[in-house]
Amino acid sequence: MSARHHVFSERHFKMFSDDRASISRRMFSASAFNKFSLMASKPHRLHPRAALQGAAKKPRMMTAAASGESSVMKDAFSRYADYLNQLNDKRERVVKASRDITINSKKVIFQVHRMSKYNREEVLDKAEKDLAAVTEQYVARLVKELGGTDFWKLRRAYSPGVQEYVEAATLCKFCKTGTLLNLDEINSGLSPLSDPSVDPLQINVLDYLLGLADLTGELMRLAIGRISDGELEFAEKICRFVREIYRELKLLAPSMDDNHDMKTKMDTMLQSVVKIENACFSGCLTWSDKVFSSGSQRRKNYRWLLIHLLSSL
Repeated sequence: MSARHHVFSERHFKMFSDDRASISRRMFSASAFNKFSLMASKPHRLHPRAALQGAAKKPRMMTAAASGESSVMKDAFSRYADYLNQLNDKRERVVKASRDITINSKKVIFQVHRMSKYNREEVLDKAEKDLAAVTEQYVARLVKELGGTDFWKLRRAYSPGVQEYVEAATLCKFCKTGTLLNLDEINSGLSPLSDPSVDPLQINVLDYLLGLADLTGELMRLAIGRISDGELEFAEKICRFVREIYRELKLLAPSMDDNHDMKTKMDTMLQSVVKIENACFSGCLTWSDKVFSSGSQRRKNYRWLLIHLLSSL
């Protein structure tokens, strides 16, 4: 190849390369411009009618009727809030009063369990004074708090204290007289504590029965303690009393299907009856060894007592 032709080829190749590079730069610039134009936000065009409507739109003004309705609703919610706050505060006070009644009623029950055949009158007198103090101080505060109101709304708040109070009162009554303190007697004792101008607090039947069911457990402990001191006649009296309570409550339990507490306490009550019967029977067998080794008259009296106890079990 000649030198002239070689120089021409190099020059032609160089021009071709420059044109190709220029074309590539122009294509890249065009592509970048298209992308940028697509990313840019387009101006929103409003319809002439919409633009006129937007210009003519004014802020909504509340009418007098709507303003009055809003004020009435605010007042109603304010009253409801005040009522709920007062009810919650009263519930807290009632719970505290119920707790105080429970604690002090248990002290009365513990006082009764200190009884023996040597100090029965003294212990029972002290227990009755303590029970009167519980009534005047703590139960009176509960009555004052709930008097004249719908106290059934707060029943769950004060029910444990009332049940414990019923248990203590009925235990003192039985140990003193051998009889059961009924619901009317308890409510009549609470009536002087309330203001005559308002409806007094009345212990309902359910709380009374639940407290009576708890009484059988305390009588079971009392009977076992009396057997250990040799008071078999008093233990046999407790056994008959507890069995009579269980028999009567067993008739009422099927009609109290919505009360789980009574069903649970009925099972516990049956266990208490069985424990008292077994304790009385074991006491008879234990004391028989001591009695039959003594004189004939004492042996004769004890034989009659043993037959009477076994026939009642």
